Amino acid sequence: MAATTLPRSHLHLHLPLHTPSPACPRRRRLVPTSSRLQNPTTTTTTHYPILPPAPSPSLLVAEEASIAPRRTHRFPGSVAPPRLPDRSADLDVPADDDVLRRALEVRRAVAAEALVAALSGGKAGGLTYVKNLTSRMGAFVDHVVVGAAAMRRHRPDLAHQSFNARARTYIQESGVVDLVKWFKHNSLTYPQISRVVCSCAGDLEKVRRMLKWLRSIYVKGEFLGRVLARGESLMSRSFEELEEIVGYLESCGVRRDWIGHVVSRCPQLLTLSFDELETRVRFYTDMGMNENDFGTMVYDYPKALGFLSLEEMNSKVQYLKEFGLSTEELGKILAFKPQLMACSIEERWKPLVKYLYHLNVSKDGMKRMLVVQPTIFCLDLETVIAPKVQFLQDIGVRNDTVGNVLVKFPPILTYSLYKKLRPVVIFLRTKAGVTQDDIGKVIALDPQLMGCSIVHKLEVSVKYFRSLGIYHFVLGQMVADFPTLLRYNVDVLRPKYQYLRRVMVRPLKDLIEFPRFFSYSLEHRIEPRHKVLVANRINMKLRYMLPGSDEEFAQRVQDAVERRARFEAGEATPETSIAPDTPTGDGGVAAHCEDSMEED
Repeated sequence: MAATTLPRSHLHLHLPLHTPSPACPRRRRLVPTSSRLQNPTTTTTTHYPILPPAPSPSLLVAEEASIAPRRTHRFPGSVAPPRLPDRSADLDVPADDDVLRRALEVRRAVAAEALVAALSGGKAGGLTYVKNLTSRMGAFVDHVVVGAAAMRRHRPDLAHQSFNARARTYIQESGVVDLVKWFKHNSLTYPQISRVVCSCAGDLEKVRRMLKWLRSIYVKGEFLGRVLARGESLMSRSFEELEEIVGYLESCGVRRDWIGHVVSRCPQLLTLSFDELETRVRFYTDMGMNENDFGTMVYDYPKALGFLSLEEMNSKVQYLKEFGLSTEELGKILAFKPQLMACSIEERWKPLVKYLYHLNVSKDGMKRMLVVQPTIFCLDLETVIAPKVQFLQDIGVRNDTVGNVLVKFPPILTYSLYKKLRPVVIFLRTKAGVTQDDIGKVIALDPQLMGCSIVHKLEVSVKYFRSLGIYHFVLGQMVADFPTLLRYNVDVLRPKYQYLRRVMVRPLKDLIEFPRFFSYSLEHRIEPRHKVLVANRINMKLRYMLPGSDEEFAQRVQDAVERRARFEAGEATPETSIAPDTPTGDGGVAAHCEDSMEED
């Protein structure tokens, strides 16, 4: 009975029923050879080899885990034995999205590696550059995965190939390597390249057609890639819509050969809808801009049309109107300086207005500054305007007159401090003979001197006056008395001086005492009044001869004739010079002199 319960192998081999203990192995009993020979009839016992010990449970678990299709992740250096996953819970659960997601991640990783290999092999850049570029081209990698999978069904010649081979074929046929090399040659960064490639939804042929169309509107080669990179939704627009936008801009005054320059600086114009673009154009044309003004404004600063929102544009226009500007005046200002629309009200304009208010600049003065030089409202207050105001105060311009200087000549704030303003002051001090005490007065009376060229204007005028025999310090006194003297053209000064010396026969001293002589017209003021004096045999100093209206001059002449008649009759004492009661200061005649002043 016991034999029937044994395995078949044990019955055949006559193995013992129990497994020998490994701790106490059974020793084989040795039979002496001599006994066998002496008793040949003795029966010998057959001894079989000892079986190895049974495997332990931990060893069985390790063997089963080694042949399992999915292994549990173990960190390097882990000493814990692997555990079999509990499959009892998975018996009733089908394959879920997690399995598909992992499979998709594997395919995406394979496609990304194929793209890196293709870009590196095509010499699109170094390995680090290619990896950084590929890491940002996730959308294109997905297209590679989808395209490589579709090749298996739609391309029978590639159905037998592996996914890796089909992915390489898709990348090669797409031409992405040549496109990336072209973008890199045109100085695009890899974030811009990835943005362009991913925006085309895998259709790189559309990118090539878009580049060809951009060339047709005169976009230069170095700006083609930038236009595609900055125009986020440009690839989604049809060519019919783009042509409609370009045609509308041409009808509004933007020339065809300007379109490329405009689009290069503001690609967002091509992403606007036609209705929105029409609203923006009407926003400027309602201010009185004609086609020429609008076209030049868009050419100078395209972002004024396509970058800002309509709400922001309206708020800035309303703020500028608070200075008293009319709609037409504001339209002219924006046509001349459209960069005003890019300035912030809170960060740029309000601090500037507050600063000018503390300099005693009135609202009308700010309006004049805005009309004459709109660029001032685009300058930075702390780094540009404040240092120049401080410079004016340092050279002697009084604090209560600095605002008048800025209102009288607003461009003074746009000149370079170290390349323009300081050199002019140094020239006036060293070459023109203006003293330190008078330099502030000179700039306050005529701030336009700060805008004159030293080489072509000031130096030429100084040389001319010195050639007349006027000393250096005397010229400084003349400039302090009449700063505009250095701004006249020499061709205007020369005939007046010749008439003074040759026809009027006046000494140089008269000119030094009254340098405003050069501010009057030779044909309409100097020559006619000199003839009147000669006809009446009267002599007057220049300061009494030239200022005033013709009626005042006639009254002066009549008074002088009567005084001469009384003198000849013995009723009056002779006078060395006929000087009517006319103020001798410069304030009474300054305004009239400026009205008749001839400048270059």
